Amino acid sequence: MRKLLFQSLLRQPLTEQAPRPDDAALAELAAMVGHTARRRLGRSLSIREVDAGSCNGCELEIHALNNAYYDVERFGIRFVASPRHADVLLVTGPVTTNMRDALERTYNAMPNPKWVVAVGDCAKDGGCFAGSYAVVGGVSAVVPVDLHIPGCPPSPMAILRGLLALLVDVESGIAAR
Repeated sequence: MRKLLFQSLLRQPLTEQAPRPDDAALAELAAMVGHTARRRLGRSLSIREVDAGSCNGCELEIHALNNAYYDVERFGIRFVASPRHADVLLVTGPVTTNMRDALERTYNAMPNPKWVVAVGDCAKDGGCFAGSYAVVGGVSAVVPVDLHIPGCPPSPMAILRGLLALLVDVESGIAAR
């Protein structure tokens, strides 16, 4: 046992380095999202995130947007606790039978204009959970979806790109609900 302990202290971990995202591209993308939100809404973009029954992979990537590296709040994107303060409803995972009513109530509690973004492959059609007795289906089976961000899970950069695409589409004339 002692030998294994000393070996583990001297050896480097057997992991590979994470790819370095382009810091300038991240800052530019997040600034564009913040600028477009302010131009369209006249204020910061407020997001309410709902986990409708996922494996939490997408939530980890969404929460990464608030860490010290991405720090999207500096660009005017903030996550809110109440749907009454949200512009965008970010939904992850397939909608389970138990979460159907909660998702509908959250959507109905949001003020107009409001947009729904389905994040991840499971949110589109149920993913690997499709066909289960406990799953209603994708998010669009319960509430109208304005944008789907594909991936399992999508990267934080992909989520930012999706939010920017949503705001650009809204600005170009797509009617909000």
